Parts: sequence; structure tokens; C-alpha cells
Amino acid sequence: MNTLNVIPLGPGFAAEIRGIGMAEVANDAAAYAAVRAAFEEHSVLVFRRQPVTDELQVAFSRRFGPLETAKAASRGEGTPFSILTNVEPDGSLVTPDHKEALRARANQLWHTDSCFKIPPALASVLSARTIPTHGGETEFVSMRSAWQRLAPELRARLDGAYAWHDYAHSRGKIAPHLASERERSAMPPVSWRMRWRNPANGRDALYMASHTFGIDGMPREEALRLIDELTALATQPDQVYQHRWQAGDVVMWDNRATLHRGRPWPEDQPRYMIRTTISATDDDGLDAMWPQRSAA
Repeated sequence: MNTLNVIPLGPGFAAEIRGIGMAEVANDAAAYAAVRAAFEEHSVLVFRRQPVTDELQVAFSRRFGPLETAKAASRGEGTPFSILTNVEPDGSLVTPDHKEALRARANQLWHTDSCFKIPPALASVLSARTIPTHGGETEFVSMRSAWQRLAPELRARLDGAYAWHDYAHSRGKIAPHLASERERSAMPPVSWRMRWRNPANGRDALYMASHTFGIDGMPREEALRLIDELTALATQPDQVYQHRWQAGDVVMWDNRATLHRGRPWPEDQPRYMIRTTISATDDDGLDAMWPQRSAA
């Protein structure tokens, strides 16, 4: 196995991985173990100049756990691939009012992937296939840092709290009917604990996002105000790592411990990204996140 070099990038989290690539992780247990340890520690990993293909991305991602199937009514539905693009199948670019353009705007809200699903996501792996000349960056913040920066009394209050997540809630911030009836039916609201403890190192993270619309035992408007306040605290500018994409980049992040958002890019330039998503299991701390299990 090649020597792993971990180069810090962000404010207390995020790192570039050098010396070991996706193929080594997919095919070598020692390489996987080294990169998995870096993932648990740094939450966001950047791999540069990868010879990425659909097959390699799937093989790499499967090392970390079971793969999620792309959600209903999305490009890539029924496959492991979520396709994030403004390019139509015929090569033309979507118009600003197209559903894919509106979805891109929704992805510019601070969020964590699949918190509205059962099970939620452990990690996402995003590969750059076609990138614009500028714009389209992805920004990240650490929700471990956010948890630690909470006032002690608020942290104690949220430790045993449960929040509700709904795909339609975040999409409704962009357009009232952006989430279709089929999507609403396939992904009803779900509740998770607001503190996710990483069993690999015992570190806690605040678990909420733009999909979060309620907190058990709290009036809705009060809960929404608190969610906005928590988001503002987590996403202060000095807490952000901004990834500027290069051809061949692959970025992996821990959905238990980060928020992320996309940034706009010129409407007349194509962008084509492919994401695979790894589902969380009890080995990832999911067993403590269920209200019915945690109450037992």
C-alpha cells in the first residue's frame, strides 16, 4: 500500500487525501482502513485527479456501506446515481424555471443528504464530470464544531431532543410544488435525534438541516426560529470550507457531521456531477438516533 498523506484544508475539518486513490480503496483492505480512519477524523475528504468512472465510484462507495438508491422522480431513479446537472439528454441546457434548475437552487440551501429518508445517509461521494469555468463550488461546515459552540444549557437541552425532517419542506422554500406528490408520498416526514454521536471516536455533532421543520415538544414557529438560529451559528463565514472543483475531483463527506451547499454558476455553462450515497447503519451510530429505540 502507498503511504497515505492527509493534508488539512478547512477550519478544523476537511482534508485532501494523497498517496491513496479511489481504486486502492476499492481493492485493498488496508487502504480502505486508512481512508476510513481519515473520514472519521476529518469529515470531508478530497481526492484529486481521479480516473473516475461509474463503476469505480460504485466500488469505492460500497467499501463504506450499503448504497442508497436514487430517490423517486429524480434523474438516476432506481440506480445508485444521483445526477446533478443542468444538461438535458439532448445536450441543451435547462431554462431557469426548469425543475432541475429549481432543484439546483434548493441545493444551495445548507443541508445534509437524506436526513428525510429511512435510513439516513452516512456519506456522500460526489464526482466532477463536467464543471463550469467558474462558480458551482460546494461549501461545507462542521456540525461537530457547531455542537461544541452551543451554549452549555442549549447543548444539554438538544442532547435528548428529536427533530423532524421533510424533503418537501426544503423544496417549498424555493417553489410551492417543487416536491411532487409522488415524492411526498415516497418520502414522508421522519424524526431523528438532534445529537449524532460517532461510535468510532465518541465525537458529537448537531444533526439538522434545511429539511428540518419541527422539534418534538416545541411549538412549530418556535422550533423554526431555533432551527434558523442553529443554522446561522453553524454556517458563520469563518467556519466554512469552500471546495473549488477541478476536473477529476471526487469529494466525500460525512452527512452525520457536516452541512453543505452548492453555489451558483453561469446559466449558460454546463455542469454535470454524479453522487453516490452510502446509507447509515447501526455501526455508524444510527441505533441511537431512532426515537423508539433511544427511548427504550
